[in-house]
Amino acid sequence: MRLAGKSIAVLGAGGSGLAAASLALHCGASVAAFDSGDPKKLLPAVEKFAAKGVTLTCGEAALSPAEKFDVAVISPGIDAGTPIGKAFELAAGELIGEIEFANRLSDVPVIAITGTNGKTTTTSLIDSMLRGVGLKSVAAGNIGKAYSEVVVEGESLDWVVLEVSSFQLETVVDFAPCISVWMNFAPDHMDRYQTLQDYRAAKLRLFERVNYQTLVVSKFEEGFDFPLQSTFSAFTTEAELGFESGKIVDRASGRTFDFHSGNLHGKHNAENVMVALAVADQLGLSWELVRESIHEFEAPAHRCEKITTIGGVTFINDSKSTNLHSLESALAGEEKPVVLIVGGKEKGLDFLSLNELVSVRVREAICIGEVAEKISRDWSAVTNCTTAVSVEEAVAKSIDLAEAGEVVLFSPGTSSFDMFRGYEERGEAFRKAVTDRMIA
Repeated sequence: MRLAGKSIAVLGAGGSGLAAASLALHCGASVAAFDSGDPKKLLPAVEKFAAKGVTLTCGEAALSPAEKFDVAVISPGIDAGTPIGKAFELAAGELIGEIEFANRLSDVPVIAITGTNGKTTTTSLIDSMLRGVGLKSVAAGNIGKAYSEVVVEGESLDWVVLEVSSFQLETVVDFAPCISVWMNFAPDHMDRYQTLQDYRAAKLRLFERVNYQTLVVSKFEEGFDFPLQSTFSAFTTEAELGFESGKIVDRASGRTFDFHSGNLHGKHNAENVMVALAVADQLGLSWELVRESIHEFEAPAHRCEKITTIGGVTFINDSKSTNLHSLESALAGEEKPVVLIVGGKEKGLDFLSLNELVSVRVREAICIGEVAEKISRDWSAVTNCTTAVSVEEAVAKSIDLAEAGEVVLFSPGTSSFDMFRGYEERGEAFRKAVTDRMIA
């Protein structure tokens, strides 16, 4: 893709848009940026774009471009079906997403990971594994750096490991990773998609260009059928890679990998390791060669992150759990009795759907937030429930309730905005409450 002398419109004033603008400028294009948001709120973004020599048009004016463009690059946070997307479908020769744009300007091979949950941990794990054996890689996309930022930096790389969301995949055209990973699928983002099928179809766009030279690694699921498939699951014996007695097992060769010797926790993280091992196989890296880098890897903050052990009780911070599927995965992954701290903003979620799993995994539930009373009522028949008015009170109660050999799992299962600015702040509150108890 040659950009010298071309005109590029960048839609969206966030980090992805700024990175796309930088890449287009780097490649010799003329660039204009547009965002239909509130001009007053976008003043800081206007200054950032101006520092690069790019004019950012805001508000209603962004919906009526006065010129034609060769390409419009739309940020993932903007639905192409919104007025600004429709305006630039007409005003540009082509409307593509930032992932597609960056990929056309890079010759570094890509490993791409999508799914409802587990993407970030798995992307980070694979990147860490590759760097651990001396390969040059970087994690990007929906995690850390925008893909365009990686390309404009021009570092000599062996691999780019991309976390790709459904939003990013909506606007891919020719994007064809060397290795594509399907982590799992569950309802989410229904404020963006009209149906669950629409959401799934967006994610499946990652696999539209699979061919004999590429590999698909997927969670073992009914109805997922692509060629050259390597399957994994910690919860069924039908997948090629499975989990037995604390070990990951390759059922075809009999190879095993000791999961419990590493820093990761829970069966869902065992599945993340399975993906990394499947990728290692594809790259000709032995399990023994990657063992140390996988074992040394620690989960990203707030994603089933082990905080500490107090009196034989392990404390796990899973504040990133903002939907029922992530809560379900965290619970199903535990092998010890759980004292669960759960709850947050009322989003109309059906916590009753988890009753069977809760009855098996959760010995005590401490409910917090707007939805605390509802969860307590829904689960009262399947486990012991109590409520707490704060994370600090919930941690104090968990210490009184938990017994040696058990796990205190902070996995809210809903968003945090009733009590916090985001899941990060919520997770830090849990971490501080636990560490304060250690000091006391």
